[in-house]
Amino acid sequence: MTAIRTSPTRLILLLGFLALGSLATRAEEAPAQDDRLKEAIAGDHRSEENRARDIYRHPYETLTFFGIRPDMTVVEIYPGRGWYSEILAPYLKSSGTFYAAQRPSDPSYAPGQRSLEAFNQKVKDAPELYGEVKRTTLTKDGDIAPAGSADLVVTFRNLHSFMGSGTENEAFATMFKALKPGGVLGVVQHRGDPKVEQDPKGGSGYVNEDYVIALAKKAGFELAEKSEINANPKDTKDYAKGVWTLPPSLRLGDEDRDKYVAIGESDRMTLKFVKPAS
Repeated sequence: MTAIRTSPTRLILLLGFLALGSLATRAEEAPAQDDRLKEAIAGDHRSEENRARDIYRHPYETLTFFGIRPDMTVVEIYPGRGWYSEILAPYLKSSGTFYAAQRPSDPSYAPGQRSLEAFNQKVKDAPELYGEVKRTTLTKDGDIAPAGSADLVVTFRNLHSFMGSGTENEAFATMFKALKPGGVLGVVQHRGDPKVEQDPKGGSGYVNEDYVIALAKKAGFELAEKSEINANPKDTKDYAKGVWTLPPSLRLGDEDRDKYVAIGESDRMTLKFVKPAS
């Protein structure tokens, strides 16, 4: 058999072509940067207090993991005072549609009512920034958006609230109904210790990951992907005041404050579910 000889020059050229091909492949695989989303996150309309939480909440990484695009129809569940909405609404203003699915108004629940009023005032005061925010209400029987219209539904640290009111199954069913076939449900939630039995009322604020996945699958969703974007291994999840012991709530006040500030915000699961196409 005759050995095939390759000259050093040809070998160098061949290796160069292979390297270029590898770089091109990696460039194709790398996700495109979303400058519009970065601008919304960096905007000076966001308070220093809200921006300070980016190191824990990772808005850019979280939203890109969920596959957000500026031309989507997006629903945010229980936006509270609008921490995420002040990113989502400007981002979607020109090309997309943004629904804020709020808690029902309840004057007897002062914290929720204050958040609702603060959110509505925020949107009212800056229409040029937020555009048309479509406000709906998440109830057992209502729609958070027209059925089959949403590309993406996101819910941030709300599942324990659904569990506390016994409406977790209805909430997942409502989110499923709003999504298009192939649409995405993005979930971020305080993650419980899997060795601890799940409190069905979610009293500590922590929910076990398997429990969340089971709820979503029961509603018809398929788990597409998990991420550790919002993980915090310092969180021991065994506090007297539950997750609210940690920042930003710091329910114990000055008691061991430095300790809890050093831990940071809670350990969180980040789950991407898909509504089956058929």
